[in-house]
Parts: sequence; structure tokens; C-alpha cells
Amino acid sequence: MPISPGFRLPGTSTGLRHLGAPTFCAALPAAGAGARLDGRSEMNKQELKVVGASAAGTAFEWYDFFLYGALVPVIGSKFFGGYGPAAQTVFALLTFAAGFLVRPLGAVIFARLTDLIGRKVVFLITLILMGASTVAVGLLPTSAEIGILAPILLVTCRILQGLAISGEYGAAITYVSEYAPRHQRAFFVGWLVGTTPLALSLSLAVQLVVQGVVGPEAYVEWGWRIPFIISVIPLAMSVWIRAKLNESPLFLKMKEEGTRAKAPLREAFGTRARLRMFGVVLVLAASLAFIGYLSTVYLLTTTQTHLKVDPFTVNCIFMVVMLVAFALCVFFCWLSDRVGRKPVMFTGIALSVLLIFPIANGLTTTANPQLARAQETVRVTLNADPAQCSFQFNPVSLGGTVSPCDQARNVLQANSVIFHRADATGPTTVVVNGTEVREGPNLADELTAALVDAGYPVKGSAETVRIDSLGDLLDSRVLLVALLVLALAALSQAVQGPAAATMAEVFPTRIRTTALSIPYQIGVAFFGGLLPATMVAIGAELGSFTAALWYPVIGMTIGLVILLFTLPETRGTDLSAVHIKGDVEDPEPAEEATAGDR
Repeated sequence: MPISPGFRLPGTSTGLRHLGAPTFCAALPAAGAGARLDGRSEMNKQELKVVGASAAGTAFEWYDFFLYGALVPVIGSKFFGGYGPAAQTVFALLTFAAGFLVRPLGAVIFARLTDLIGRKVVFLITLILMGASTVAVGLLPTSAEIGILAPILLVTCRILQGLAISGEYGAAITYVSEYAPRHQRAFFVGWLVGTTPLALSLSLAVQLVVQGVVGPEAYVEWGWRIPFIISVIPLAMSVWIRAKLNESPLFLKMKEEGTRAKAPLREAFGTRARLRMFGVVLVLAASLAFIGYLSTVYLLTTTQTHLKVDPFTVNCIFMVVMLVAFALCVFFCWLSDRVGRKPVMFTGIALSVLLIFPIANGLTTTANPQLARAQETVRVTLNADPAQCSFQFNPVSLGGTVSPCDQARNVLQANSVIFHRADATGPTTVVVNGTEVREGPNLADELTAALVDAGYPVKGSAETVRIDSLGDLLDSRVLLVALLVLALAALSQAVQGPAAATMAEVFPTRIRTTALSIPYQIGVAFFGGLLPATMVAIGAELGSFTAALWYPVIGMTIGLVILLFTLPETRGTDLSAVHIKGDVEDPEPAEEATAGDR
């Protein structure tokens, strides 16, 4: 049965009981703006300042988080240098994912604190934690200097970043939602959620400036540390900004009336109706994570590693695209305030499913035509004993003997070769358009030469799209690549912004942050954070990076079907009177949390 919030008007006894806070609700205007205490439909200047400052602080925090994602190719070579090219990328992306896998834990810790002690305090805690761990990444020694300890320290920093950002999202969405006018809530939330692509654009801009100052070679050698270290500047700015914020009016009123939840975790998921809504929000989070991280981190990484486009060109294109994506996020949120959350989100998901493969093929053809022709015309078969072909991303193989099968796969993967694997006994062989290359001491060199002869651009191609000057930004192929990347980014923003508003609108104020944060972070952690590494690993193992696209396509299709029948329409929701259909009354409120919620 579809789950939908049954909204109760403030001032009615039914609504008051369901909220579990009679004196609080009675103080709210019956015809007001939902979360607002004064009944006005528009925000005053002070409140606009609060929302703007909140968005600015969130942007700085996402900037820190995305620095790593934008530097995956460099990070892979510095901290996982003993592996093959594909494995370097996968391990770097898995380290990126580590920051996501701990986000459910961070949500449990910080979301609970947000509902207990307030939104503002958690803002400051998460910000300082994020800033300190980001600066630490820039100071870490590499694996060439301290061996296995280097990636261990890197993973530790990413875990701290993940804990910080997990507390940031739920608190920020709750904070802005409770300040925003009822019928403009998604629009104002959009300015906050839009800071995600904006922060990615900012991180890319900083890298381009640093690279231009120190030079490409020095940047790869040591200059990559500078963007991490100078993040202490936005950290100081953000702390100063957030220290000036006021607490959410809804939370302050609950505190005054003694209506805060005494056990946010238990109350958030203590009934069947709330558990069902937990599942719905989890599916929504997974769906937006698929398209969100496909269009950002995965595409940013594979454009460099798979399509062989130079990092400067990729960063320039993505920097511009993400600026546009920020504006699109605000637009789609504005649109959802007028036509509804579900039409905008579902259109974004459906079009993503339909257009992922055409966009991916278009990117390959446009960005590297020679590679596209080779992948289409060159037939490559790897014949090897399965026992000689290890799992490519086994960390215990570092520094060990590499089998002929793994040597061959390293060459094929490094050059974006689509190949077929065939089980065989005897020596490992690779057949390239009928030319056989047999295992031996010169396997890598001979296989590379065969690929060159067949048409693969293993040493780069003059046909690859490239930006060398400002004038190249207007090149037709550069513009087409940018439009294709923008298409995915636009579909992502059509889902991200309205989804954030929806998640704030389906849970009562007492438990809002806890109830929305935990399912959101679980969905994003396992279906977003792991997506880039999973897709690269699938592509490497199957010998086709195109085949890996089926993973997000199938995931989003399943999510769309489920959400069609379970997700409520929440446009215009009165946040002070949210009730989940089929739910029981809230427990009696208490001033302070008890040990039962610890």
C-alpha cells in the first residue's frame, strides 16, 4: 500500500496528538508557512542571510570532500603505485568510497545529536572535523616513502571526512527546510543542495590554478598537496560564518516547550509505518546516488583513465558544467514547488535510464574518435588458464609475481581495450585481429605493438579532444563533450534537489534529522560511494567498460518502479504537522534524552 503523510492542520486535536507536542503546535499559525513561526509566506532579510550562510558553509565542506574525488588518478599513483593502472584507479576509488561507507555511522551519531542539542552546534562540529582531516591528506607521505602505512593513513582521513559530511547533510537540510517558506521550500533547499556541484567546480578551479602556477610535472609530483593544505582558509571562513547563525525556530520552540524527542533513534524507527518510510527514503537515496555519482566522480575519473583525455581538459570542462549544474539544481527545485516533487524526480530518473548508454557512446566517439573506432573494429581475445588470472584488485598481490594473464590484462586495461576472455590450457596468448601474442619476457611490449598496429591509440592520439587555450573552449567537439556531460549532470540535479526537500517533508520535526539522515546515508554509501570503484572493477574484469553501465541502469530502474507506488507527494507540506500514514502517536515528550537512546 502506498505510504503517504497524513497532514494535520495546527489547531486540531488530531494533529496535535500525532505530533506529540500540543503546546508547540498550538503556538503556530493555522494559515502560516508551515515551519515558520510568524505566519509570513516570504523570508525576511535576516532569514535569507541565514540560508545563504548555511549554503556557503556547506559548499566549503563539500569542496573539501570533493578534492579527493577530483584527484583520483594522482592519488592512485602516489598511494597505490605498486599496482597496475586499473588496480590503482580502483583502490583510489575504494578509498574514496571509505568516506561513504562510514556515513551511516556518522548519521547515527550526528543526526541524533542534531535532534537532541540543535542544528547549529552540529554544523560547527562537522565543519572542524572535515577541515582538519582534509588538511591532513595534503601532508601525508606517499607509499614510496612509508609503504603500506601511507594508504592506511589515507583511508583514516577519508573515514573522518565521511563522518563529517554525514552529519552535515541531514542537519543542513533540516535547518534550511525549517526556515524556508512553505510553498518555496524546495527552491531554498535547492540553493543548499546545489552547493554539491558548485563545490566540485570550485575544487577543479583551485586545481587548475595551482597546476598553472607550478606546472603539470610539479603538480603531479608535489603540487597536488596544495589544494588540500589551503583548504584551511575556507575552513576558517566557514567556522566564522556558522558561528553567527541562529538556531532553527522550530527547534528553539521545541526546546522552550520541552517537546524534543527523548530517544530520536527509537522514535524514528520504532513503528512499522516509520520503518516503511525508512525503506522508501532508502530507495530514493539509492536512486539519486546512482545518477549523482555516475555523473560526477565516475565520469570525471573515467574520462581521464579510459578515454585518455588529459586532466587539464577534463577539469576545464567539468568546472564549467558543474557551475551550470548548480543553477539547474535551483531551477528543478523551483519547478518542483509548482508541479510537484514526484514529476520532476521521476522524469530525471527515467531519462537517466534511457540516455546513459547513448551519452556514454557519444562521449567516447567525440572525446577520442580513434579509440572509438578501435573498440568497434579490433577484436581482441585473451586465452588463459583461469587459475593464472587472479582477481585484479587483491591487495595481497602487491609486490608479488605477476602472471602472464595478469600482465596481459594490465596492458589491455591500461589502453582501454575491449576484449573477450576465453579459458584455455597451456601458455597465455592474446589474439589481436588474428595476430597472436604469446606469453614470454616481452609480452607487454609485444602486445602493445600489436595494439598499435591494429589501430589503438596506446600512446595518445592527435584526435583526442584537448583544451590548450581559452579559444579551444568554443571548439565544436569540446562543446559537444561538455553538453553530453551536462546532460547527465542535469538529470542528476532533477533528482537531487527535489529529493532533499521530500526527505525533510515526510518526517515529523521531533525526529526529522535522524529519520532522514540514516536511510539517506545508507543509500548513498552503498549505492553511490561504491559506484565508481564497482563500475571500474566490473569494466576491467569483463573487458568492457560499457558493460559496467548496466549496474546503475538496472539499479535506477528497480528504484523507479518501487518509488512509483510508495513515495508520497509532499509539495506544500506543513512541517509542523507532518504525520506518516498508519503511524501511532508519538511517545510523550521529555526535556532530556534518557539512557535508553544511547
